[in-house]
Amino acid sequence: MESELTLMAVHAHPDDEVISTGGVFARYADEGIRTVLVTCTNGEQGDGPGGVKPGEPGHDPADVSRRRLGELRESVAHLAIDHVELLGYPDSGMVGWDANADTGVFANVPVEQAAARLADLMERYRPQVVVTYDENGNYGHPDHIQAHRIAIAAAESTGIPRKFYHTAIPRAGIEEMMEYLRSTGADMTDFELPDDFGTPDEEITTVVDVSAYFERKVKALEAHASQGENIFLLRMPDDAQRRALGTESFVRRFSAVPSPDHEDDLFAGLR
Repeated sequence: MESELTLMAVHAHPDDEVISTGGVFARYADEGIRTVLVTCTNGEQGDGPGGVKPGEPGHDPADVSRRRLGELRESVAHLAIDHVELLGYPDSGMVGWDANADTGVFANVPVEQAAARLADLMERYRPQVVVTYDENGNYGHPDHIQAHRIAIAAAESTGIPRKFYHTAIPRAGIEEMMEYLRSTGADMTDFELPDDFGTPDEEITTVVDVSAYFERKVKALEAHASQGENIFLLRMPDDAQRRALGTESFVRRFSAVPSPDHEDDLFAGLR
């Protein structure tokens, strides 16, 4: 198993696997690289039937969890992910939600405890490449931040990953996409982002072309139907979707092998 090339992505919720890593999962699976998805929570704080929100009448966290894990299985099949590992922690919800106060939710679990479980998975799969979110969880979600923390801790304690990446959304790409959507007359009233959203382009080290896997990424996103109201990409025109989903960008946090400053392959230097 030591010599088998392996990609491991550490994500917070069912559906997080698609937008930033669905293409690399599908591409590397097609190339014969083993792919491992670690999903840290069961997504209990997602929407219930009819879009009902946590805390509203009719929202059943256990039922939401069952639905979302079923959707995850369908998404994984579209992306040809080899192994799915569920840590099973309760979803913490967005910043400021009531769930934040629950000591049992993922964001409140001691980092060393959750990191030890992830370290066990790294020992089992021996991934040369590990991907997760940046220090801010890409947009400040408590569970994304916790996923980052435990992935860093597990990587450092095991010394197994040869390359470690943060997912990234290029800031210039966001600006271009917003301008493009406005030019098409798309309704942008429900899609406002803070000015500092995204990653400064000069920090991005790796851009992987996954355009050949566009249709599979869309199908994987559509598999998460219970959360469709929150997936703005699915409401965009086809050509805008292709612009948004055709590449996946990353910031290389560290590499134990010689790597170019700018690369188009997470496994550059490892093949």
